[in-house]
Amino acid sequence: MSETARGQRGGRRGQAGQGDDPARPRQHNGTVSAEEHLPVPFLKKKSREWTQETVVYDDGTITFFWRAHTLTVLVGLICVLIYVTLLEETPNNSEYNTKRGLAFVVIVFLAFAVTYTPDGPFKRPHPSIWRLVLCLSVVYELCLIFVLFQTVDDARQLMKYLDESLGEPLPEQSYGGNCLLWDPDHPQGPLHNLWDKFDIFVPAHFLGWYAKALILRNVWITNVISVMFEFLEYTLEHQLPNFNECWWDHWIMDVLICNGLGIWCGMKTVEYLKMKWLLAELNTFYLKTILWIPPPNLLNWARLAMYVPASAVAFRETFQFLDDPTCKKFGQQAWILAAIVITELLIVMKFDLNLLLLPFPEHIWQCWVAAFVGIASWTVWRFFIRIHQKVPHTD
Repeated sequence: MSETARGQRGGRRGQAGQGDDPARPRQHNGTVSAEEHLPVPFLKKKSREWTQETVVYDDGTITFFWRAHTLTVLVGLICVLIYVTLLEETPNNSEYNTKRGLAFVVIVFLAFAVTYTPDGPFKRPHPSIWRLVLCLSVVYELCLIFVLFQTVDDARQLMKYLDESLGEPLPEQSYGGNCLLWDPDHPQGPLHNLWDKFDIFVPAHFLGWYAKALILRNVWITNVISVMFEFLEYTLEHQLPNFNECWWDHWIMDVLICNGLGIWCGMKTVEYLKMKWLLAELNTFYLKTILWIPPPNLLNWARLAMYVPASAVAFRETFQFLDDPTCKKFGQQAWILAAIVITELLIVMKFDLNLLLLPFPEHIWQCWVAAFVGIASWTVWRFFIRIHQKVPHTD
């Protein structure tokens, strides 16, 4: 296969690649192979595992698909700009022109960045898809940086440029007022309380945990995170009223039905296809509360749609950075996603620090202290005391 057809735009490769054909060692960052400098055989084995790449053979039928098409993208972009400049009449509407101008700023950036950004670790179905995910993450981070330097009132009104229905205070909503599962005397039916709890968060929970199962690929880890998030809801319900839910909403609807079913379907998908996180989630609830973005709004879904594929790449890059002894650079998608999470947290802290500083109820912090002391004590016993105890040998 030719250098161009082998893809990856001029021979640029991602951080790692796995394939179906025999592999060959690859140099990292233009240096000589670091395997011979690794002192421990285990590290050398790890290095060989991570430095394998697939030699893709092309019979000439997919060469066009894998080319970068740099000139094609440039000519197409110029044609579009000529059309909107010379053939379209510019309306006398400042707001519309501003929105369209900003939209084309993003489009031109994406056209250039997707064409020339280095590949990440994922190659299928096409590297350009994952480059687009990375570039959209960069655009989102730039928007967050702009919002970070506004006042909270200006940031809320700024949302009106994206959706005219935004910029208004959110109605207070608590899910824990009436926790009766069976109410035969209610005019809307005995199960009215259950049906009232079915909102946009039900499919969001299922789809979110389905995606997490595809990313983490471990039933134990996903279920631990699911349960821990419910404990976080108990902890933070004095700050976010919509975290105040009934017990059966926490443990039956969320953990068992929505989260559990999403995890199960995700793991089944992993098995079928043979496929071998808490701060970011809290940012979702804090941002929509502080910026007055209602749950059904498209902005919430767009943010999560960006997070899912970006998290998959970032998780893979972070794992390689921690596991591969010859990988010395933090992945580009992991870098930008970490910056996004921190920037979102800074926006929350700047716009409503008092919300974060609301004192925890006494029973909440007592439970966390007890849990921390218990975990710390078990860790000391398990890894520092028990390991030194002599076990008598019997013949």
